Amino acid sequence: MAKITKTALEKKYLKDIRSALVKEFNYKSIMQVPRLQKIIINMTAGNEVSNSKAIEEVMTELALITGQKPYKTVAKKSLASWKLREGMPMGGKVTLRRERMWSFLTKLIEVALPRVRDFNGVSTKSFDGRGNYALGIKEEIIFPEISFDKIRKLKGMDVILVTSAKSDKEALSLLKLLGLPFAK
Repeated sequence: MAKITKTALEKKYLKDIRSALVKEFNYKSIMQVPRLQKIIINMTAGNEVSNSKAIEEVMTELALITGQKPYKTVAKKSLASWKLREGMPMGGKVTLRRERMWSFLTKLIEVALPRVRDFNGVSTKSFDGRGNYALGIKEEIIFPEISFDKIRKLKGMDVILVTSAKSDKEALSLLKLLGLPFAK
């Protein structure tokens, strides 16, 4: 069995961030402290969904970025302007947990987001009311695994950080302490 190693960010959460959240919100138990449960990354081929090569590019890029094989997402509704029919593949999705989740978050915070042009921080208005945070990324080339020369067309992606927080205020505090650079 492979030995599980904790990333520096996960160690920081266990050692410092949990105790800071207990002090801030006066939790009675350590189990009440919000934690990051999973990260979901979604990427579509955009208006090229009728092109099977574009779908394969999405799948390859997602696998490179996350280190995990994505599964194909299919259209729930038909969209005539994109020549999309219900049930057609339109992109890929990956759900990261445990070590891969922590290493992806570290890479996102320390490597990818600083590479965004004119970056002023991420919005504080992207919470869903239940403690989850959605982040839209316009270009996948901010990740170091993607070679700019091999990109045919730029594609965006959605990154959803799912937390166990009961409110957006708790989730905001957790994500700030984890190091997510929020706009002032």
